[in-house]
Amino acid sequence: MSRVLWWAVPPQVMKALRQLGFLKLPFRHDEPQQEEVRVMALFRNRAELKKQYGELQDEIYRLKDRVKQQEGATQRVQEMLSALESRLGNTETAFPALVFYQLRRLWQSGRELIEQFVADLARQQEDRERRLHFAELNRKQFARREGVQAQLRAAETQVAQAHTRVGELQAERATLTRFWHYFKRRALEQQVQHAGTLVNEADRVLREAREAAEQLENEKLPDFPGLSVESRRAINLAAIAYAEVLCLRLVKTELVSLAREATARRDVTDDYGSRQECETLMAEIARARTMLFARSNIAQEVKVRSERLKQQVRYRNPTDTTPAPDSISFSEGDVMAVQAVGANAKRLPNVLTEDSWDLFRVLLR
Repeated sequence: MSRVLWWAVPPQVMKALRQLGFLKLPFRHDEPQQEEVRVMALFRNRAELKKQYGELQDEIYRLKDRVKQQEGATQRVQEMLSALESRLGNTETAFPALVFYQLRRLWQSGRELIEQFVADLARQQEDRERRLHFAELNRKQFARREGVQAQLRAAETQVAQAHTRVGELQAERATLTRFWHYFKRRALEQQVQHAGTLVNEADRVLREAREAAEQLENEKLPDFPGLSVESRRAINLAAIAYAEVLCLRLVKTELVSLAREATARRDVTDDYGSRQECETLMAEIARARTMLFARSNIAQEVKVRSERLKQQVRYRNPTDTTPAPDSISFSEGDVMAVQAVGANAKRLPNVLTEDSWDLFRVLLR
């Protein structure tokens, strides 16, 4: 036998082989495989670490970019504050700055009034529709439960009748013990088999009825899907009507257009005249804010204008909740009867086309 078994080598010879450097002799064949597994694991770990390192580098770049953007925004805000401080420190430029920000506040006040109005209507209508939704679901589920219970009771009755019939036939067959009862017993056995088939069928129907009843009990009511398209349209029309009422209260002044321009601008402008003119304009703005927040006849005015809008507006598609701006028209009386201070009469603007009071941000989608 030319092959030498390694476990048959004496210990002294093994020690000599180790001293001579023959440790790499293939006495064990699993060591190279284990070494390959370790190398592959190291390569996989290295690749994973490189991937994580790349992701961390990308995140660092993104964070640095965000920091630069934030620094730029902070710098711009500081520049605006410095410019505002300079303006307020000078009498000639302080009053136009006050008018500018009061006009912006006037515009914001109108938007906040409409937002609160829409939020109240939406909450009330959502509560109403939610109650109706779950009442209808409960009604339908009650009707289904009644039907399932009726089927369950019918199945239980059928099972009981089938088992009773089998018992009667078996009892009758047990009494037929004479030899001349052979043919009658044979006929009864066939009836028993048929009755047993009916019992199995009744048991199946009963199981299905019980499963349907259990499934119905475990069934959860679907969530409220939200306001319907009709409700959102009605609320949006009311919001448009409210925006028209607010504009109508200021229609004899220039404040709506001035507030729109101030809101669209980023920097303060000096286009409001001298100190005296600015003071007059600020007094008019104060009166305008009082008129906007006046609650007298507001509900009736909004209702009348909403009904008129409902008759004339058009929608681009069946699911659209905002009417087409060109479908809004005005009546002859859309000018305030009360003369405002220092302005000529003007017609009411198309609040949807001109996005008065940031109306598109308020309307429900």
